[in-house]
Amino acid sequence: MNFKRCILLKYGEIVLKGQNKGYFEDRLRASVSSRLRRALGPDGYELYSMQSTVYIMPRDDTMTDAAMEEMRTVFGLGGLCVAWRCEKDIEEIKTVLHEKIAPEISGYRTFKCDAKRSDKKFPLTSPEIMRISGDALLETPGFRPAVDVIDPEITVMIEIRDKHAFVHAGREKGAGGMPRGSSGKAILLLSGGIDSPVAGYMAARRGAEIEALHFESYPYTSERAKEKVFELSKLLCRYTDRMRVFTINLTPIQLAIKEHCDEEYFTLILRRFMMRLASRLSKERECGALITGESLGQVASQTMKALAVTDAIPASEGIPVLRPCIGMDKDDIITIARHIGTFDTSILPYEDCCTVFTPRHPKTNPSLECLIAQEEKLDISALCEEAYKGIETRLITY
Repeated sequence: MNFKRCILLKYGEIVLKGQNKGYFEDRLRASVSSRLRRALGPDGYELYSMQSTVYIMPRDDTMTDAAMEEMRTVFGLGGLCVAWRCEKDIEEIKTVLHEKIAPEISGYRTFKCDAKRSDKKFPLTSPEIMRISGDALLETPGFRPAVDVIDPEITVMIEIRDKHAFVHAGREKGAGGMPRGSSGKAILLLSGGIDSPVAGYMAARRGAEIEALHFESYPYTSERAKEKVFELSKLLCRYTDRMRVFTINLTPIQLAIKEHCDEEYFTLILRRFMMRLASRLSKERECGALITGESLGQVASQTMKALAVTDAIPASEGIPVLRPCIGMDKDDIITIARHIGTFDTSILPYEDCCTVFTPRHPKTNPSLECLIAQEEKLDISALCEEAYKGIETRLITY
């Protein structure tokens, strides 16, 4: 018999959707198809979805593992596995168990069989399928794992679906979240640090399509610092597929702040300029929100009052600021940074615009009235216009 390997992708939160479920399914299929075209080519696979599952059949079985690797970073999936597809016949299923599954799980000490019978016309009940399948494995010559139905090291699953039966062992947890772009588009304020890439990943995991805005302070920050941000963007593209990165030079604004404003307000005034520029870009790119990597109380500019005065700028434009890291401590953020592969790049010791002209004693308890009084010493419109004129764009892909 010629059994074929395929990949089963199980829906995550999408299964909870109501009448708009089709919208999220379309987004998920588009995201999966994009990854498959990249891994297998446009004609390298068959794909269809049914019963809250996406089925992928690579035309070349040697590419199955590569396709599986791509699917591990697709948002919107609750689980995924490589399965053996066969006819809905118990004798064929037993053959798959003997020839394919028994060698796969021979290194485990304990196992159990589980069954899901979506096709109610199948002549055996789920408990009968489980019992027959377990017996088939135990009868395989040389098979050593023992049955443990309470706490098995691995579970063998037999699924009787509409078109075929699928047999697999070792289902993996999916990337979770919502499909790419299903929650709209947002601008990520991306520095070269640890927090903002994590914030971008978490927002993308909730379905946001990400475009990034990086602020530099050339010549006080180097070309290597900017390239580091592009490298972080590329690492995030493992999850987002692609990302347009915009860069704005803040040096003239910082020099004006340093010349005219009180030192303790430098950082907050600068961050309000960042919000002005980000809000303008957000509107031009038809984005629905800004994303930042602040964590409450982590530094002087991340107190409640400091966040309030910086948020006043996008709020006046009707643009919300999303802060996925706001309730996390540094260890939490670092754990995620390591998980998504950005940590080692984030800690490279290059300059950051926020560390240029840093005040010795930054204001942590500011009032909006005091900030506005400081800003009246500056020609805000002219400074923003000059900075925005020099915006640069680069498209990053995985």
